Amino acid sequence: MVPSSPRALFLLLLLLACSEPRASQNCLNKQQLISAIRQLQQLLKGQETRFAEGIRHMKSRLAALQNSVSRVAPDAPPVSCLALNAPADGRKFGSKYLVDHEVHFTCNPGFRLVGPSSVVCLPNGTWTGEQPHCRDVDECAGLQPVCPRGTTCINTGGGFQCVSPECPEGSGNVSYVKTSPFQCERNPCPMDSRPCHHLPKTISFHYLSLPSNLKTPITLFRMATASAPGRAGPNSLRFGIVGGNSRGHFVMQRSDRQTGELILVQTLEGPQTLEVDVDMSEYLDRSFQANHVSKVTIFVSPYDF
Repeated sequence: MVPSSPRALFLLLLLLACSEPRASQNCLNKQQLISAIRQLQQLLKGQETRFAEGIRHMKSRLAALQNSVSRVAPDAPPVSCLALNAPADGRKFGSKYLVDHEVHFTCNPGFRLVGPSSVVCLPNGTWTGEQPHCRDVDECAGLQPVCPRGTTCINTGGGFQCVSPECPEGSGNVSYVKTSPFQCERNPCPMDSRPCHHLPKTISFHYLSLPSNLKTPITLFRMATASAPGRAGPNSLRFGIVGGNSRGHFVMQRSDRQTGELILVQTLEGPQTLEVDVDMSEYLDRSFQANHVSKVTIFVSPYDF
């Protein structure tokens, strides 16, 4: 009887099949060999059918698993904190806002950090501290002087300036005396000296600190007059720009009967220093009485703040 095992049939075909020229008692005859081959074919067909059924079953299980996974609620997004910006006049280090990530802050020279220098994102979506900001360091307010003797410290955005305003040098019968660190007054003129009377009666010095790219127009400085008690004041004032290196960045206009305003009309980008001389002339019944000059120096910071 021919074995029914596929392995046995395969070995039988290998060991007992003989070529026609060699006849032997151990060889299968033609009919037996054909019968064995047919049995092996039937077994292989059955194996193929079972294998195909196994593949179909596996595909079905995989499809069911995929459907089951798809019906599960999506994963919750990772916890993150609100994005932080670099402080004005400072820098930020760190661009990831997930839990346990750190962000660090520093300020530009001339500014100090107010608030934490580092914050960490917590699991509840908040930072360990408030976002800090940079504050201008007032070098002029320190205990140790930062300017040479005889000069005055002017605090500016991110730095300071040392200034020493001086009165105009005397000429002929005209001379000035310093009545305060920022003002000079003309000594009385001879009665018959018309040129002396038309020179500024007072010269005052003013220093302003501005950030870069300040939105315009904006009023920077006001100039006004006041009458001495018991003395009639001028009934007419005229205001104008009479000097400096402002190159058309400013205009002077009257805001009321007694006041003129210096207005910035062009955006300034620092660092730079501008000077503008503003004149206020007094008239009484259309007769010139005196004029006053304010010399305004403007320090434009390299920073926007």
